[in-house]
Amino acid sequence: MQTTLRPPASFPGTTQGNLMQSSFQNQTALVGRILLGVFFIMSGFEKITGFQGTVGYIASVGLPLPQVGAALAILVELGGGLLLVFGLYTRWAAFALAAFTLAAAALFHGYWAVPEAAKFGQYLNFWKNVTIAGGMLVLAAFGPGSISLDARRNAA
Repeated sequence: MQTTLRPPASFPGTTQGNLMQSSFQNQTALVGRILLGVFFIMSGFEKITGFQGTVGYIASVGLPLPQVGAALAILVELGGGLLLVFGLYTRWAAFALAAFTLAAAALFHGYWAVPEAAKFGQYLNFWKNVTIAGGMLVLAAFGPGSISLDARRNAA
């Protein structure tokens, strides 16, 4: 026996019983994409303006080719963030940002291996990254909504 979960009738956009097609869902997806995308865009710009600091931080954890790593991080964050905001290749961008964010959590926020004074900050950053990756996977699964360039491309 399969149970179908349905939102309550009072939930916005449920008049036809299809929440995934509702105006509420599409508007919420747009706002969510913008908020997630702006986070990555800002982080990418911070890496550009503080490029040498970014390179130094990457080198400090022992990763090879820190300049290449910094350039790739900028590309992923700026490019992925812009793709999210505009809703273009959203699922691919979300998968890439999820993988990037999980890698950053593991490589740069190892709270289990830092001095006690730094543990709490690294713990928060680690789990922030894991949480953002979870949001990216939800976006990859459900898509950008109809207020997106992906929706326009698919409609053409």
